[in-house]
Amino acid sequence: MRHYRFSTTNIFKFGLTPLVKNKTTCYNVSCVQINVHNTKTRRWLVYGDYVDKQYQGEELSLEVADKCLKLGLLGLGTVGSGVAQLLLTNQDRIARRAGVGIEVKWALVRDAGKDRPVEYEVPLTTNINDILNDPEIELVVEVMGGQETAFTYIMDALNRGKNVVTANKDLLSTRGQELFATAEKNGVDLYFEASVGGGIPIIRPLKTCLAGNRVEKLCGIVNGTTNYILTQMEQGTSYEAALKLAQEQGFAEADPSADVLGLDAARKIAILASIGFGARVRADEVSCVGIQHLEPQDLVYARELGYKVKLLALAEQTELGLQVRVHPSLVPLNHALASIDGVLNAIVVHGNAVGEVVFVGQGAGRMPTASAVVGDIIEVARNIQGGVKGRNGCTCFDHKQLCPPDQIKDSYFVRFEVEDKPGVMAKMAAAFGAADVSLWSVIQKRQTERGAEIVIVTYPTPGQRFQQAIATLKLYPEIFTIHQPIIVEGDEAYVAGHH
Repeated sequence: MRHYRFSTTNIFKFGLTPLVKNKTTCYNVSCVQINVHNTKTRRWLVYGDYVDKQYQGEELSLEVADKCLKLGLLGLGTVGSGVAQLLLTNQDRIARRAGVGIEVKWALVRDAGKDRPVEYEVPLTTNINDILNDPEIELVVEVMGGQETAFTYIMDALNRGKNVVTANKDLLSTRGQELFATAEKNGVDLYFEASVGGGIPIIRPLKTCLAGNRVEKLCGIVNGTTNYILTQMEQGTSYEAALKLAQEQGFAEADPSADVLGLDAARKIAILASIGFGARVRADEVSCVGIQHLEPQDLVYARELGYKVKLLALAEQTELGLQVRVHPSLVPLNHALASIDGVLNAIVVHGNAVGEVVFVGQGAGRMPTASAVVGDIIEVARNIQGGVKGRNGCTCFDHKQLCPPDQIKDSYFVRFEVEDKPGVMAKMAAAFGAADVSLWSVIQKRQTERGAEIVIVTYPTPGQRFQQAIATLKLYPEIFTIHQPIIVEGDEAYVAGHH
């Protein structure tokens, strides 16, 4: 509760705007209740959200009770504490933009006795029903992670008519259809900007700003851990040492499987593809290859050819269907993604009207992710203030056939260690020829302890034919090692640019 004493001749400095109500000019006060005390007659005049113009020039005492959006915060870990901190640090700015104050009424935690920084201290509970059964709470913010428990809590909140903001890519990429159907049935909103790209705004631009486009391709670096590891490997660091460094810096989990195997990126591109192409794509439908088998030498040879190696998440409409995949890729040095190093993320959207749009920023972390979550909270607050709900519904209107991974045409970069003797390269070329795979380049590189290293780059060919050639080559005793094949992104530009 705030108290002001002022002359109404200066009423505008308090953010009041003139309004005609019942042919009387009043002053509109957004989101507050005004009790007007006329000091001449000592009479209280209650006008709700309005101060009548007849009191202009008089000295009034105003008691202002802020309206407030109360929310329940599920989780107060890395992201949850960031959300609480940001709501506190920028509370005045957020209130002005949301049109209402925002208060965390309860935060759900496992251990209420755990020491937490006082700067974002909020009321704690270990009982989800304190949030779900509270009629004052209109918004539930889920940042606890995980799947089954989070799914249950979100579904319960939606079924009780509460709006939900979540950062849970695991749920959205696997059970998004159920969540959105439940939100629609109950006439509430489900927002999820923080589920992809951390602090990078990408979900809302795809749903709104770029909605008039036909999206032709989505391509991006959406996992900061693997991008950091690859950046270290470019400098000659082994994969194992780069991973250990990422863990020491806090960029990789103790179990890094979801990152290095490409599973995290697969979940994110499933969400982006579903929005961009208007068709449901689940994470388990994404073709996925990780970076765990790459070696620094792959990155060295790629650089010599004018490329950098990145773990790309890609979705593109082709004649054979919608291809959605995650795969190590050779990216031309002049490509928008080639300069994205360290833990940065970047997403490139190709639209038939807008052309190429690039979104770059911090793809993870406490405050970047909190930024996206709070942006969604503000959007929900605006919806409630405007008396509208259900604006952020599912946009998967179509069903699209997915392109079989082995039918996708790509150029491939692959490194071999072979016996250094006459006839081996001819035998390799014959194996590719028998599979109807044309070779753009065959380069003998350094000598190894066992023989020679050969790098082959193919022309675009269906994956099935390429794998047929590799299967044949694995049978030859002269070929000691076939290293991880890497897709060449932008193969047409590659061939045209190097002839």
